Amino acid sequence: MKQFPGDTTPALDFDLPGECRKVAEALFPSNSPSPARDPEAAADFAKALGIGAEYRRLMKVGRGTDEMRKFLGHFQNNLDLLIQKTWVEKVDEARKEKLQDEVPPFVALILAGDFRRAIVEFGAILDGLAYLLFGTQSAGDDFTEYTFRIDIEMGLFWWYGSRLRGPGTDGDSGDDEFLWALLLIGICYLTNF
Repeated sequence: MKQFPGDTTPALDFDLPGECRKVAEALFPSNSPSPARDPEAAADFAKALGIGAEYRRLMKVGRGTDEMRKFLGHFQNNLDLLIQKTWVEKVDEARKEKLQDEVPPFVALILAGDFRRAIVEFGAILDGLAYLLFGTQSAGDDFTEYTFRIDIEMGLFWWYGSRLRGPGTDGDSGDDEFLWALLLIGICYLTNF
């Protein structure tokens, strides 16, 4: 069974590490196909990723404010630098350029408040980024487990990415505040990556 950002089925024989299980299952309950719509669960998840203080601060910032535009500019610049600095084979240069081209429209969707489309686009960005960073390993059955072996926070982030296109986050939830909270977790993490 292939697991990648967008696949909501856990990898075969993979259990979340104990130190992550409680916070992960509070936001993405194992007994439900949809994430919990609990702001504290989202904040606790962000804290487990090491971005809790920034996440809480930004949840209080209006999305149309100069402060949020500045933060999204930092996100875009950091992601662009990450993509540029990623070494790839010549055959993958077009994939790298395509990913760079996807970031500005994604930021525009956020600024426009279109979180339903933004979360779908973010999943695609994470797919592309995972490939650039990890190569074909990112499409393997054991990708999430592999990232946990590298670093617990990194593994938790890619596990989160694998949950973004599941029921309740697929753009049909109608709950823009919740979709924004889920997006902000990933945006904060990548801004500080």
